Amino acid sequence: MSAYAFFVQTCREEHKKKNPEVPVNIAEISKKCSEKWKSMFRKEKSKFDEMAKADKKQNFRNVWVFYAYWKSLLKEKVMDLMTSTATLPLLFSCLGIFGLFRLLQWMRTKAYLRNAVVVITGATSGLGKECARAFHAAGAKLVLCGRNVEALEELTRELMASHASQGQTHKPYTVIFDLADTGATVAAAAEILQCFGYVDILINNAGISYRGTVMDTTVDVDKRVMETNYFGPIALTKALLPSMIKRRQGHIVAISSIQGKISIPFRSAYAASKHATQAFFDCLRAEMEQDEIQVTVISPGYIHTNLSVNAITADGSRYGAIDKNTAQGRSPAEVAQDVLAAVGKKKKDVILADLLPSLAIYVRTLAPELFFSIMAYRARKERKAKNS
Repeated sequence: MSAYAFFVQTCREEHKKKNPEVPVNIAEISKKCSEKWKSMFRKEKSKFDEMAKADKKQNFRNVWVFYAYWKSLLKEKVMDLMTSTATLPLLFSCLGIFGLFRLLQWMRTKAYLRNAVVVITGATSGLGKECARAFHAAGAKLVLCGRNVEALEELTRELMASHASQGQTHKPYTVIFDLADTGATVAAAAEILQCFGYVDILINNAGISYRGTVMDTTVDVDKRVMETNYFGPIALTKALLPSMIKRRQGHIVAISSIQGKISIPFRSAYAASKHATQAFFDCLRAEMEQDEIQVTVISPGYIHTNLSVNAITADGSRYGAIDKNTAQGRSPAEVAQDVLAAVGKKKKDVILADLLPSLAIYVRTLAPELFFSIMAYRARKERKAKNS
């Protein structure tokens, strides 16, 4: 029997006891019982809700007291641990070991670069010029390469004047050639070796940028970009490698780009040349390991230089403008210090880019469809801005 049926039966029996002579009206008894039952239910529910609310508040208080207790206890334990005689010496020992490690690393980097013969291509401006300043300040013997004689001579005078008071005696040499001319590059390698007799570090920095659509770009423009950014550097590298292998000592550095890892719209020729650069020097690193030749590929993001101004367009003409991203890029002096540190630590592959370009590399690998959609959207956006 249900609770409600039992309640109705009880009401009937009470009615018979109180009024034995009055016949039982089942409908009336059921109606009264129903109303009484609902009233009792509402009272009990209200009472239950109040109890639940009180329990909820009490539970919250209990949780808060528990949290406050453990927080204070943890704080007390941490303070005891920090001030204990055993922990402080351990903490200072760890800091000392870390500081000693950094000091040894700095000393090793300094020793590696001091008096090292460093060849820098594209040293007349931008990142190459700042690298010349950074490596010269580190005590390296420089061979500065480029196409502009006056600019290289001016840089040489600046470097000698800036370190004259510090007893810097290594006067930079200059070698004039165009990386786009493979024959001239091979001849220049022989001239470079005549400067000091050997090369410790080769920094392939020179390059040219590009802006244009795939459909509008002539094959001659593609070849021109590849000659400067890819064939020129590998020709110089191959010409200098035998002397490094003979000495079982040398370091090849390729200044690539974040676009050697990913490709963005309207940079097809440039991205292709940097992808080729990345692939070539990755292969070279593996092959040169047995000869103890170091290979470092550095991939910067946007740098505030005239690279976009001097970029060529689809028809081979000069672009002549600084892009918004380039204008907001890192300073070449800052990037040059990162290059100096990467070379000194003999790092193999370095990305010097902001969070979003760095993240894009992983998106390209882990979620290629998403990356392709983002690049397609970027292409539509840039095309719309250009046509408006």
